Amino acid sequence: MKTSFFTTTADYFVVLSVICLGLVTWAIAKTVKSNTHLNPRGHWRFLFVISIWITIISSLALSGFFSDFSTLPPRLLMAPLIPIISITLVTLFGKLDNLLKQVPPSWIMYLQTFRLPVEILLWILFVQKLLPAQMTFEGRNWDILVGLTAIPASFFCFGQNRFKTSFAIAWNIGGLLLLLNIVTIAVLSMPTPFRVFMNDPANEIVATFPFVLLPGILVPLAFSLHVLSLRQVFLLKKEGAASRLQNHLAKG
Repeated sequence: MKTSFFTTTADYFVVLSVICLGLVTWAIAKTVKSNTHLNPRGHWRFLFVISIWITIISSLALSGFFSDFSTLPPRLLMAPLIPIISITLVTLFGKLDNLLKQVPPSWIMYLQTFRLPVEILLWILFVQKLLPAQMTFEGRNWDILVGLTAIPASFFCFGQNRFKTSFAIAWNIGGLLLLLNIVTIAVLSMPTPFRVFMNDPANEIVATFPFVLLPGILVPLAFSLHVLSLRQVFLLKKEGAASRLQNHLAKG
């Protein structure tokens, strides 16, 4: 029964990752389809890059590369850090600005709902004694709050023609802090020389396939959605201020 349940949980991680990436692809495709000045192959480019990345981290996990925790820093940190650094640079240099100006701001926040099933899956792994307690909502992981509040927060900020930028910024920053909290706990629960949480089991399962999709895909996705949402809000605020200034000058 335990083996069967373990297999089912592993399958759920794959299914959740596919659904999340599918929704992101759909959002990109729908946006570029309705805006002729955007790259019509944008969603295919995203799928190509993400497919290569999934192949790389899956192959490394299956080979046992990530399961070696004797190196400093742990090899597993490559899985989240490479995509996080990449999306940060792409965002900061404005490569996605044209797309962000067209995507409804509520969509990006809605997608953070995926963190709710992620936390449920982590809790299931804890129940099966495959993950330490501190990495779940029964311990020190409060990331579930982002998943629970994503839809109401998005509606409050952007529903019915509202544009409450201050709340959207605060919510995204809060989400980033919660994400940083669980990532820090996860790292300090690994069987490394600087391990802080000594309770069993150590956080080793995320170095195996398909659970490597958590640090390699789902964590970077959560981070990216926050960064993109913040960038989008500032862009729209800037455009709104410029538009109001133009109207004021025109009236003057």
